[in-house]
Amino acid sequence: MLRQKRKVRLETERMTLRPPQHTDFRDWVALRKASREFLTPWEPSWAPDHLTRKSFTNRVYWAQRSISNGTAVPLFLIRREDQVLLGAITLDHIRRGPAQAGTTGYWIGESHARQGYMREAIEALVHYAFTTLDLSRIEAGCLPENTASRRLLECCGYKYEGVAQSYLQINGRWRNHVLYANLRHDRRGKTEVG
Repeated sequence: MLRQKRKVRLETERMTLRPPQHTDFRDWVALRKASREFLTPWEPSWAPDHLTRKSFTNRVYWAQRSISNGTAVPLFLIRREDQVLLGAITLDHIRRGPAQAGTTGYWIGESHARQGYMREAIEALVHYAFTTLDLSRIEAGCLPENTASRRLLECCGYKYEGVAQSYLQINGRWRNHVLYANLRHDRRGKTEVG
């Protein structure tokens, strides 16, 4: 079977969202190192080789395969004015058939947090998922105490759906997560009245 080469590049007001490239390695390592304490409470524990070139190369190849196979859309957030790497966002676990769904995951470097970049990125990715990929449901989960992430999801149209017990290992411990979803044709809480 011949696979179609898919290119993904999303433009927002201030950023270009594009797949990781081999040339991003140094910027990625610098940003992850500088943001380690900021990210550690919210992420799975980093593997011992997390910041190595080999690990990053595997990440780039995984991104290419995932986009080509239609199973994920991993993107780096690049600020257009100076080409600085700000963070990353991924639409992962894309499911076709009756589900037509995917899961959002994201991180941003500490020095770029709370400046609206991730909101731009999420809104662009959700639009792409609904219009280009024809998905119906985009899910996300975060730790209950991560109020910044919860607020962000809610501002981007995600609605709270519940709690998943022992959902992911975060920083070495199984942790509950609050679950959110953004629906293409969201009717929750709406009526035909008025």
